[in-house]
Amino acid sequence: MIEVMIDSIRISLVSQHRIVLLREVDSDRQLPIWIGPCEADAITIELQDVKVARPLTQDLLKNVITELGGTVSHVLIKELNESVFHARLFINVQGEREPREIDCRPSDAIALAVRTKVPIFIAEEVMDVAGVEPEPDMQEDADEAQDVADVTNLDAFSDFLDTLDFDDFDGEDDKA
Repeated sequence: MIEVMIDSIRISLVSQHRIVLLREVDSDRQLPIWIGPCEADAITIELQDVKVARPLTQDLLKNVITELGGTVSHVLIKELNESVFHARLFINVQGEREPREIDCRPSDAIALAVRTKVPIFIAEEVMDVAGVEPEPDMQEDADEAQDVADVTNLDAFSDFLDTLDFDDFDGEDDKA
Protein backbone atom coordinates (compact mmCIF):
# COMPACT_ATOMS: atom_id res chain seq x y z
CA MET A 1 0.00 0.00 0.00
CA ILE A 2 1.16 3.49 -0.87
CA GLU A 3 0.18 6.37 1.40
CA VAL A 4 -1.07 9.46 -0.40
CA MET A 5 -2.28 12.91 0.49
CA ILE A 6 -4.71 15.20 -1.28
CA ASP A 7 -2.64 17.41 -3.54
CA SER A 8 -5.49 19.38 -5.06
CA ILE A 9 -9.00 19.31 -6.44
CA ARG A 10 -9.28 20.70 -9.95
CA ILE A 11 -12.16 21.53 -12.23
CA SER A 12 -12.27 19.95 -15.67
CA LEU A 13 -12.36 22.50 -18.46
CA VAL A 14 -14.40 20.09 -20.56
CA SER A 15 -17.15 19.15 -18.11
CA GLN A 16 -18.44 20.04 -14.67
CA HIS A 17 -16.57 17.14 -13.12
CA ARG A 18 -13.75 17.58 -10.69
CA ILE A 19 -10.48 15.73 -10.43
CA VAL A 20 -8.95 14.97 -7.07
CA LEU A 21 -5.19 14.57 -7.31
CA LEU A 22 -3.75 12.25 -4.70
CA ARG A 23 0.02 12.62 -4.37
CA GLU A 24 2.28 9.90 -3.05
CA VAL A 25 3.70 10.96 0.33
CA ASP A 26 7.30 10.08 -0.56
CA SER A 27 7.36 11.13 -4.22
CA ASP A 28 5.75 13.38 -6.82
CA ARG A 29 3.72 10.61 -8.46
CA GLN A 30 0.00 11.38 -8.49
CA LEU A 31 -3.24 9.51 -8.98
CA PRO A 32 -5.99 11.58 -10.66
CA ILE A 33 -9.56 10.46 -9.92
CA TRP A 34 -12.63 12.00 -11.52
CA ILE A 35 -15.29 12.87 -8.94
CA GLY A 36 -18.57 14.75 -8.99
CA PRO A 37 -19.00 18.35 -7.89
CA CYS A 38 -20.93 17.39 -4.72
CA GLU A 39 -18.19 15.02 -3.60
CA ALA A 40 -15.53 17.62 -4.41
CA ASP A 41 -17.42 20.15 -2.30
CA ALA A 42 -17.71 17.66 0.58
CA ILE A 43 -13.92 17.16 0.57
CA THR A 44 -13.14 20.86 0.13
CA ILE A 45 -15.53 21.94 2.90
CA GLU A 46 -13.69 19.76 5.39
CA LEU A 47 -10.20 20.66 4.17
CA GLN A 48 -11.01 24.35 4.47
CA ASP A 49 -12.75 23.88 7.83
CA VAL A 50 -16.00 25.44 6.58
CA LYS A 51 -18.91 25.12 8.98
CA VAL A 52 -22.19 23.90 7.49
CA ALA A 53 -25.64 24.29 9.04
CA ARG A 54 -26.49 20.58 8.88
CA PRO A 55 -24.34 17.45 8.54
CA LEU A 56 -23.44 16.29 5.06
CA THR A 57 -23.73 12.61 4.15
CA GLN A 58 -20.09 11.97 5.07
CA ASP A 59 -20.62 13.70 8.43
CA LEU A 60 -23.62 11.47 9.03
CA LEU A 61 -21.57 8.37 8.20
CA LYS A 62 -18.81 9.47 10.57
CA ASN A 63 -21.37 10.07 13.34
CA VAL A 64 -23.06 6.69 12.81
CA ILE A 65 -19.73 4.83 12.92
CA THR A 66 -18.76 6.67 16.12
CA GLU A 67 -22.16 6.13 17.79
CA LEU A 68 -21.96 2.41 17.08
CA GLY A 69 -18.55 2.23 18.75
CA GLY A 70 -16.44 2.01 15.62
CA THR A 71 -13.51 3.97 14.31
CA VAL A 72 -12.22 4.35 10.77
CA SER A 73 -8.62 3.12 10.65
CA HIS A 74 -7.84 4.01 7.02
CA VAL A 75 -9.19 4.02 3.50
CA LEU A 76 -7.76 2.19 0.52
CA ILE A 77 -8.24 2.71 -3.18
CA LYS A 78 -7.93 -0.97 -3.90
CA GLU A 79 -8.82 -1.63 -7.53
CA LEU A 80 -9.15 -0.17 -10.97
CA ASN A 81 -11.67 -2.21 -12.92
CA GLU A 82 -12.79 -1.12 -16.40
CA SER A 83 -11.63 2.46 -15.74
CA VAL A 84 -13.57 2.62 -12.45
CA PHE A 85 -11.77 2.98 -9.13
CA HIS A 86 -13.00 0.92 -6.18
CA ALA A 87 -12.24 1.85 -2.58
CA ARG A 88 -12.64 0.26 0.82
CA LEU A 89 -13.26 1.69 4.27
CA PHE A 90 -11.52 -0.12 7.10
CA ILE A 91 -13.53 0.19 10.30
CA ASN A 92 -12.42 -1.08 13.67
CA VAL A 93 -15.36 -2.45 15.64
CA GLN A 94 -15.17 -2.95 19.41
CA GLY A 95 -14.60 -6.57 20.32
CA GLU A 96 -13.37 -7.61 16.86
CA ARG A 97 -9.72 -8.28 16.11
CA GLU A 98 -9.82 -7.55 12.39
CA PRO A 99 -11.22 -4.35 10.92
CA ARG A 100 -14.30 -4.61 8.74
CA GLU A 101 -13.71 -3.83 5.10
CA ILE A 102 -16.58 -1.99 3.41
CA ASP A 103 -16.86 -1.27 -0.33
CA CYS A 104 -17.36 2.40 -1.30
CA ARG A 105 -16.62 5.01 -3.93
CA PRO A 106 -13.19 6.65 -3.69
CA SER A 107 -14.73 10.12 -3.40
CA ASP A 108 -16.79 9.05 -0.36
CA ALA A 109 -13.77 7.29 1.16
CA ILE A 110 -11.63 10.41 0.74
CA ALA A 111 -14.35 12.67 2.16
CA LEU A 112 -14.67 10.38 5.20
CA ALA A 113 -10.88 10.12 5.59
CA VAL A 114 -10.48 13.90 5.83
CA ARG A 115 -13.25 14.04 8.45
CA THR A 116 -11.81 11.25 10.56
CA LYS A 117 -8.17 12.31 9.99
CA VAL A 118 -7.07 8.85 8.85
CA PRO A 119 -4.53 7.88 6.18
CA ILE A 120 -5.46 7.34 2.55
CA PHE A 121 -3.72 4.47 0.78
CA ILE A 122 -3.59 3.27 -2.81
CA ALA A 123 -2.83 -0.30 -3.80
CA GLU A 124 0.57 -0.51 -5.52
CA GLU A 125 -0.89 -2.16 -8.62
CA VAL A 126 -3.43 0.67 -8.98
CA MET A 127 -0.73 3.33 -8.69
CA ASP A 128 1.47 1.44 -11.14
CA VAL A 129 -1.32 1.39 -13.74
CA ALA A 130 -2.97 4.79 -13.21
CA GLY A 131 -0.36 6.91 -11.44
CA VAL A 132 1.20 9.79 -13.33
CA GLU A 133 4.28 11.93 -12.91
CA PRO A 134 3.37 15.62 -12.86
CA GLU A 135 4.23 17.73 -15.87
CA PRO A 136 6.98 20.27 -15.31
CA ASP A 137 5.64 23.63 -14.27
CA MET A 138 4.58 25.63 -17.30
CA GLN A 139 6.20 28.79 -15.91
CA GLU A 140 9.50 27.01 -15.37
CA ASP A 141 9.34 25.78 -18.98
CA ALA A 142 8.58 29.29 -20.22
CA ASP A 143 11.43 30.77 -18.16
CA GLU A 144 13.87 28.15 -19.46
CA ALA A 145 12.71 28.73 -23.04
CA GLN A 146 13.16 32.49 -22.60
CA ASP A 147 16.67 31.97 -21.19
CA VAL A 148 17.57 29.86 -24.25
CA ALA A 149 16.02 32.48 -26.55
CA ASP A 150 17.96 35.27 -24.80
CA VAL A 151 21.26 33.43 -25.22
CA THR A 152 20.44 32.63 -28.87
CA ASN A 153 19.47 36.27 -29.55
CA LEU A 154 22.68 37.49 -27.93
CA ASP A 155 24.72 35.05 -30.01
CA ALA A 156 23.00 36.28 -33.17
CA PHE A 157 23.56 39.90 -32.18
CA SER A 158 27.21 39.19 -31.40
CA ASP A 159 27.59 37.52 -34.82
CA PHE A 160 26.01 40.59 -36.45
CA LEU A 161 28.37 42.94 -34.62
CA ASP A 162 31.34 40.83 -35.74
CA THR A 163 30.38 41.36 -39.40
CA LEU A 164 30.28 45.14 -39.14
CA ASP A 165 33.16 47.22 -40.39
CA PHE A 166 33.18 50.21 -38.11
CA ASP A 167 35.54 52.08 -40.47
CA ASP A 168 32.56 52.42 -42.82
CA PHE A 169 30.77 54.50 -40.19
CA ASP A 170 33.57 57.07 -39.73
CA GLY A 171 32.61 60.51 -40.80
CA GLU A 172 28.95 59.83 -41.54
CA ASP A 173 27.97 62.27 -38.80
CA ASP A 174 30.18 64.90 -40.46
CA LYS A 175 28.18 64.73 -43.74
CA ALA A 176 24.92 65.71 -42.10
